[in-house]
Amino acid sequence: MTAISFKNALGIHPEALNVRSQRSEILANNIANSDTPGFKARDLDFQGILRGEYEKRDRMELNRTSHRHIPAEAVSMESGLKYRVPLQPSIDGNTVETDIEQAQYARNALEFQSSFTFLNSKFKGLTKALRSE
Repeated sequence: MTAISFKNALGIHPEALNVRSQRSEILANNIANSDTPGFKARDLDFQGILRGEYEKRDRMELNRTSHRHIPAEAVSMESGLKYRVPLQPSIDGNTVETDIEQAQYARNALEFQSSFTFLNSKFKGLTKALRSE
C-alpha cells in the first residue's frame, strides 16, 4: 500500500487559498483608502508567488522561549507586494482606481471560491478512497 501524497493530490490549491486570502485584504485596504491623499495602491504578484520567485523573501526566525520549542520562521509578504500604476493618476497623489480595485477584488473572490471548491471535491474523493467506496 502506498502513502497518499497530499502535495500531489492537492497541487497548488492550498497555497493559492492562502495567497488569495492575503490578496483580498490588500485589495480591501486599497478600496478603503481610495479617498486618502497620497495613498499608493498595492497588489500581490500572485503568479510570481506561486512560481516560487519569492522563496528568498525577507525571513525572520521566530523567538523561542524554551529550547524544547520547534524552530520556526516567518516570511514577510511585503516583498511580494507591488505598487499599482494608475491609468488615470489623481491630483492628490492617490493611485487607487476604485473600479479597477473592485473588479480585482471580485475576480480574486471568484478564484478563491474556485480553489476552495476544487479542494473540497478532492477531499471528498480522498475520503471515499480511504473508505474504499
